[in-house]
Amino acid sequence: MAYDEGTAARVRKLLAGQRHVAERKMMGGLCFMVDNVMCCTISGRGGMLFRVGPEAHARMLKEPHASPMEMRGRIMKGFVRVADEGTRTDADLKTWVKRALDFVAAMPAKPPAKKSAARKAAPAKAKAKTRAETKAEPKPKAPPRSPGRTGPRR
Repeated sequence: MAYDEGTAARVRKLLAGQRHVAERKMMGGLCFMVDNVMCCTISGRGGMLFRVGPEAHARMLKEPHASPMEMRGRIMKGFVRVADEGTRTDADLKTWVKRALDFVAAMPAKPPAKKSAARKAAPAKAKAKTRAETKAEPKPKAPPRSPGRTGPRR
């Protein structure tokens, strides 16, 4: 099931004044990132996910149409799922988006994620050589596998 484009347009309108907003298709829906941090998501299963923080999580679950966000059987503290009825009006949607923006604004900004999966190197005990240094050093030749033939070939 695809996410609701009408709701996406309404969220875009609310986030229009924000800096560093990006949209990414993930988790079967459309995720809105602010300063490279997930703010809210329009779910492909219906409803929306909002990042409200672990401190406000229990309080937000008392709101109408809110339920815990569950992913692979685990409750994700700090995120709530709000049914479509909870974001039906523009005022309700604005309230939820503002809650998510307030939490995301309190978080430190993350650097943008790199496209390629970079591996983390283990901390080196000795000074690691640069690529130029390793190329400059000649590799020692391996000894021959067997003694060379001395007689004529057959």
